[in-house]
Amino acid sequence: MTQNPIIAALDVPTIEQALKLAQQLAPAVGAFKIGKELFTSAGPDIVRRVRDTGASVFLDLKFHDIPNTVAKAIAAAVRLDVQMLTIHASGGSEMMRAAEQAAQQTAAQLGHTAPLVLGVTVLTSQDSNTLAELGGETDVAKQVERLALLAAKSGLRGLVCSPLEIAALRRILPPEIQLVTPGIRTGAEKADDQKRTLTPREAIQAGASWLVIGRPITAAADPRAAAESILNSLR
Repeated sequence: MTQNPIIAALDVPTIEQALKLAQQLAPAVGAFKIGKELFTSAGPDIVRRVRDTGASVFLDLKFHDIPNTVAKAIAAAVRLDVQMLTIHASGGSEMMRAAEQAAQQTAAQLGHTAPLVLGVTVLTSQDSNTLAELGGETDVAKQVERLALLAAKSGLRGLVCSPLEIAALRRILPPEIQLVTPGIRTGAEKADDQKRTLTPREAIQAGASWLVIGRPITAAADPRAAAESILNSLR
């Protein structure tokens, strides 16, 4: 997954649509994201089907529960042979430690490389008004940094963060921490629910390790051409 930083989001409702996109895009992207809509619709089989193509899988289910429940969910995901998965950093240090430990132990038992457990800081659709509704820190940047430092201290090796927080996080986190960035837009799309965005090139220059890209690729008239165009813009 290191040569191509593009993770194409398979944000579609059926296994047929997902596999069609995966077949189109596989040569032009580094991995595929399977999120809540597709996983709920198609179940674990979609992970197996995408993995059978040889593609890497980022399972984006954002686990957030008591530590034991999250650890069991992580172990189940590792048995599906995913390469990345997500948990909410707001679940706290005990939950994050349990998740990373479950990933390492289960992978070792199976003889696999442990997947990258990513802590989700503040969703890219959230802003200071959203945080104010929750009754906590209202400064998005401060909340992201607090959760990012907590995640790193808890042993996580990667984070999901908005493009606009990448540079700040690179200044305070160990360099080996991988940053996975959604909210990527090329500038050609109409406005949507992503409030904190950058272009692919801007995000990589800021220090992103991976780019999760959905609609700019999957909603394009030619998804393969759109993915190739984005990849070429990074070279």
